[in-house]
Amino acid sequence: MNQSLKRKTVARTAIASAVAMLALGLQAQAQAQDSQQASSGAGIQPERPGDAQTVIVTGVRAALEQSLRQKRSADAVVEVVTAEDIGKMPDKNVADAIQRLPGVNTQSSAGGEGGFGENDRVSLRGTSPSLQQTLFNGHAISTGDWFVLNQVGGNVGRSSSFSLLPSELVGSVVVQKSATADLVEGGVSGAINVITRRPLDFKQALTVEGSVQANYNDLRGKTEPQVSALVSWKNPASTFGVLLQGFSEKQAVRRDGQEILGYTPISATSAAAQANPALAGVVVPTFIGAALFEQTKKRKGGAFDIEAKPSRDVGIDLNGFYSKLEAPHQNTNWLAAPANSINSAGLIPQNPVIRNGTLVGAGFSANSGEVDNIYRPDAGGESWYVDLNGRWRVTADLSFTGKVGKTHGVGYDRNDVYYQNNVDGGMVYGLNGLSPASVSYPGGTTNRPGSTAWAGGGEAQSVDQEKYAQADGEWRVRDVEWLQAIRFGARWTDHKRTAEHPLETRPGPLGFTNPGPAWNGEHYPSDFGSDLGGFVFNDYFKYSGAALGAWGAVPGNRLLDYTLRHNWLDEFQVGEKTAALYGMADFSVDRFSGNVGLRAVETRQTTVVNLPGGANPITGSAFGPYTPTTYKRTYRDYLPSANLKYDARSDLVLRASVAKTMARPDYSALGGSVSLNDDALSGSGGNVNLDPIRSVNYDVTAEWYYAPKALLSAGLFYMDFSSIVAQGTSTGSYYNNKRGTFTEYQITSPYNTSARNKGVELSWQQPLWNNFGMLTNYTYADGELDDGGELLNSSRNTWNVTGYYENERFSARLAYNYRSSYKAGVDRGASQHVDGMPSLAASVNVKINEHLTLTFDGLNLTNETIKMYAENKDRPRAFYSNGRTFYVGLRGKL
Repeated sequence: MNQSLKRKTVARTAIASAVAMLALGLQAQAQAQDSQQASSGAGIQPERPGDAQTVIVTGVRAALEQSLRQKRSADAVVEVVTAEDIGKMPDKNVADAIQRLPGVNTQSSAGGEGGFGENDRVSLRGTSPSLQQTLFNGHAISTGDWFVLNQVGGNVGRSSSFSLLPSELVGSVVVQKSATADLVEGGVSGAINVITRRPLDFKQALTVEGSVQANYNDLRGKTEPQVSALVSWKNPASTFGVLLQGFSEKQAVRRDGQEILGYTPISATSAAAQANPALAGVVVPTFIGAALFEQTKKRKGGAFDIEAKPSRDVGIDLNGFYSKLEAPHQNTNWLAAPANSINSAGLIPQNPVIRNGTLVGAGFSANSGEVDNIYRPDAGGESWYVDLNGRWRVTADLSFTGKVGKTHGVGYDRNDVYYQNNVDGGMVYGLNGLSPASVSYPGGTTNRPGSTAWAGGGEAQSVDQEKYAQADGEWRVRDVEWLQAIRFGARWTDHKRTAEHPLETRPGPLGFTNPGPAWNGEHYPSDFGSDLGGFVFNDYFKYSGAALGAWGAVPGNRLLDYTLRHNWLDEFQVGEKTAALYGMADFSVDRFSGNVGLRAVETRQTTVVNLPGGANPITGSAFGPYTPTTYKRTYRDYLPSANLKYDARSDLVLRASVAKTMARPDYSALGGSVSLNDDALSGSGGNVNLDPIRSVNYDVTAEWYYAPKALLSAGLFYMDFSSIVAQGTSTGSYYNNKRGTFTEYQITSPYNTSARNKGVELSWQQPLWNNFGMLTNYTYADGELDDGGELLNSSRNTWNVTGYYENERFSARLAYNYRSSYKAGVDRGASQHVDGMPSLAASVNVKINEHLTLTFDGLNLTNETIKMYAENKDRPRAFYSNGRTFYVGLRGKL
């Protein structure tokens, strides 16, 4: 049985089993979970150290009921997800867990690395992931991106990498869509607050939980282990407790892809345009690549929490978290080069086909392409924080809380090797819209290596860290009937983000004369590209990662000079020191309640970028002399907010809110450095003078709790952006290290403009007959820049349908999600849209006894292909297939 047929048989069996178990409906009295379920500073009154409160959640339906209870009692527009038990969050990381909430979108990358099978970024209401604020227990968490293009260059953003955050850590997640004065600023579209568990929240004095799973990806064809465990203890008086949690997860990844790396206009002075004037100005694919990505990821870490409540009025908590993702990988890309064949090699295309301003098909007597072989044995990221917080109730009416902590993240890529082969023969290509392009190489050799064309590699890293301190007070007012409480506080942060590229190598003195890497007959998998939706040629050679690493280590093959090959163009430093004050009043009159407040924040920004030349520059780099240049600015924001809640009936809640919000630009947008791609002749640059993103947000919602565990809701939102960051392209002349001369590049850079974003959110959930239930929601978002451009990440339509079944022995869930197309950004001078795509996931739990439960989960069950395109669908950008992933495991609890 061939690999493709075997994968499809395994997948059909797994899907059929999941659906059959869901239909049979045998289940589960699910296991009890004792978890903290409140949000800190997220529209829900926080559980503070010293508050005695225990939440017991049992089963899927009970967890949904708990989420609805928190949503209903909140004084702002929120969505809530609660966990049932360790490893029993609906999906595999925090992004998976919340992607089925109304107004929430996820994507599998930060932009630079293409699309993968694991959700990594989260956005709210059709805006960029960088415009939402991700918090852990009410404070920021630093992130570390494992892919090099998100560490340096134009994709160093503010959004958190959720691939570092396994769902086992979570007690609940609160998504706050309307701002309050006590909410940390930085999220224009909202905030995602991940609430971890605390030892005094558990019912039992000793709780021990754990899970063991095997995960299998049908494209890679490998099974890997995952384990997690939790131990929580508290004394009989519930005044002191300790919680320890750990996880270790391994996953084998394979991604088949076809990548069209940008589009280039045909020069009017080229031989092709001289021979055929109709070709002048027509855009042609820069590269068309058959990209094979292989990786084994290891995610490990843990959390701790030490909680004390020495008296009824005093509580203190020390907690921390650490996660490390080891992500070594190999990427092989066979590249046809139509643009270089025309503009650089001077070839005249044969049988050209022009459609919609694009040269969608042509043949060439030669191919100016290459084979990129990239081996990154030490790529990864890590994130950690330590947080100390406490509460002091001074009197019955006056209390104070505070927290101080530090968070640190780093993404790194070390010791990577880049080796490039020459290719021979002719080249014929044909674009097929949103089906893979056809590419062939008449007379060429694709199944064994060619000679050395180039070599490189090096090191890069991005460091993200923040120190913070916060103090809050609450005064309960008793002598004013309508005024419930006055809340006030202050917060200070010191945040630093750096992008570092200390080494970018090139061929050394022996790089072109020494033999290339050892080749032992390796080839692409025989089923490469079979799931991309069209015929993809796959008779390509490849190297082993070990062979590439060994070649790169031979003295003289590469120039490993950290002074000469220091790529200062990619580097920058951004520092932000903030100070914030807020005041807020909670009120209640008859059926009306809510809050009104003002938050004032000052941001002192320091940006250090490397500029070419200067009066006294740093010399010695092959990238030219440069001068680190510092830019400083200070700006203040005053952020009023008001949230109104009206209990129209015992089962009907109406809400309205208005707030001024702000977010700071992405770090690479502020970093003024220019990052260049010498092959694609493209680059990205920053703008140190960017203003922050500012918006006035309006919300109106109606929530009808018409039956137990049931909700029907509708909401309208409108965001009026007086300032937002968009991306544009321009041309510039820069030194090309491969060509040894100045060359014209297409540069993508940010600028400020204004925008509008409006939409509708609809949601319904209800238990049905015979232990069945359903959740469904729909979000419509219509975002547009005032100059007519597209708002990044704005999907017009998103909807989710989840069906579940639960009884005393068995539970199952089947979840379907659809997100319509959106613009993810600008890459290599061309837009990068992601086409609309559905996804289907399933989970099944079979209870063996009171202590053990068998689990099954399946992701991407319909094996969708990620499709990307540029300005129109006649200009495809990429096709990616990641395969289906299945998890089988055992969960236990003492």
